[in-house]
Amino acid sequence: MALSIEEKTRVCVLAADSRKAHNIVVLDVEPLSSVADRFLICSGASDRQVKAIADAIRDELTQQGEKPLAVEGYAQGTWILIDCADLILHIFDDETRDFYNLEHLWDQAPRIEVAGLLPATPTA
Repeated sequence: MALSIEEKTRVCVLAADSRKAHNIVVLDVEPLSSVADRFLICSGASDRQVKAIADAIRDELTQQGEKPLAVEGYAQGTWILIDCADLILHIFDDETRDFYNLEHLWDQAPRIEVAGLLPATPTA
């Protein structure tokens, strides 16, 4: 059975977080675009980390029975796009993310709160 968009988003956020992705943002682009319902945007500090985040997301989706339609940019590791039909993931290195600034391009898209999808972090 296919995952709902909410479940798929949660799986991807958790997988990205497990590889220490930072600045995870989920945008609800459904009212603005026919391309997808949501974008998940996150960053890694290096091409190795960007690839590790993409690998973790792909592995977790596969375990959940969801096979991405396409993966682009993996060889370079500066911007990896994973197309999951209703959810498109953009995994950037910091410099490339700053340059393309997708959050600004899609600034009319409502943000979906990510904190509620992540496990609680212990306070010191």
